Amino acid sequence: MTISPRLLKGAIVAIDENKPLPSVIIFQYNPHTLTRRLEPQTVGGQSRAEPLRIKGAPVETIDVQIEIDATDQLEKAGPTAVTMGIYPQLSALEMLVYPPSERVLQNESLLDQGTIEIIPPEAPLTLFVWGPKRILPIQLSSFSITEEAHDINLNPLQAKVSLSMKVLSYNDLLSDHKGHKIFLAHQQAKEAMSILGSVSGLGSLVGNNIKII
Repeated sequence: MTISPRLLKGAIVAIDENKPLPSVIIFQYNPHTLTRRLEPQTVGGQSRAEPLRIKGAPVETIDVQIEIDATDQLEKAGPTAVTMGIYPQLSALEMLVYPPSERVLQNESLLDQGTIEIIPPEAPLTLFVWGPKRILPIQLSSFSITEEAHDINLNPLQAKVSLSMKVLSYNDLLSDHKGHKIFLAHQQAKEAMSILGSVSGLGSLVGNNIKII
């Protein structure tokens, strides 16, 4: 009997200090591709004394497209899929970019009472989880949904969701913020892996009799 390794699923986790449990959105299917862009944060300028100075972590963005499909649940007559399709799953993703309606109503009430300055509500700490080595605090910067099939009540049954995320580093967060510590741990893990990668690369160069230093 062949035992296949358990496939880890990507996920987005939202941690709200005002709620006892985090909101966990597990990808039904892992996306086939993940596009990452890193913009180095160099000091810049024309001085020859400064060209190698780095003032912080690079600005990193991640783009993924995930698919959500109610077919399997409909075949099993799952009650949620039968009555609402994948609307609940899409709503869970969309709520990541909405302020809580309760807070909106509170702010409107304060405005009616003559309050001059209203502090916008803070979004929950949102994490992009892509395996045990990549758990990153992120901010959703772009979000699009393409609904591809609907039931007789126009509930969506299939959809593709394109997410563009900015990784929040210690450049963006205060030192006592949970996300600050999570990103720093991610960088430290990446530093450890980079040692393995650079040692391997140097060995291949030495094999070609190339002197570096």
